Amino acid sequence: MHRSDYLMKFLSPGIYQPKAWLAYHQIREQILTVLPSARIEHIGSSALEGIVSKGDLDIFVGVDASSFAHAIGVLQSLRFTIKENTLRTDSLCPFESFEYQLDVGVQLVANGSEFENFLRFRDLMNENESLREQYNKLKLDATGLEPQQYREIKSRFIESLLQSDG
Repeated sequence: MHRSDYLMKFLSPGIYQPKAWLAYHQIREQILTVLPSARIEHIGSSALEGIVSKGDLDIFVGVDASSFAHAIGVLQSLRFTIKENTLRTDSLCPFESFEYQLDVGVQLVANGSEFENFLRFRDLMNENESLREQYNKLKLDATGLEPQQYREIKSRFIESLLQSDG
């Protein structure tokens, strides 16, 4: 059973962020050995100062559009699995892995696409303590919700922030 199989609960940043940063650096190096020109960045809650989280790690992997299809196969060779039942386009392919100390999500993105918004969201949040406080409140208020309910609430917050900034 994986974390997403039950009601939402969140960990304080001091508990999960050190593990997430260690795993990020390990996975980053692993991906760079097979995709040396990829742009790899830490995203998601574990990349945000002081944010509670379900304790997972999200990684952005940006590649040239011309090598996007090749990169899908390369990430699969590293035992990342294409995530089912989520948005997938010619510029975005989400992966997941449960083979590390924490659940790992990888967002394979074509450089220059709209999906670079993962980076924009991270940067906006890290620049604004008030937004981080709002995000923490949103998450803590979602304690006990079904994962799908939580994802919908979180998506509305993120979309609103990106639209207001855009």
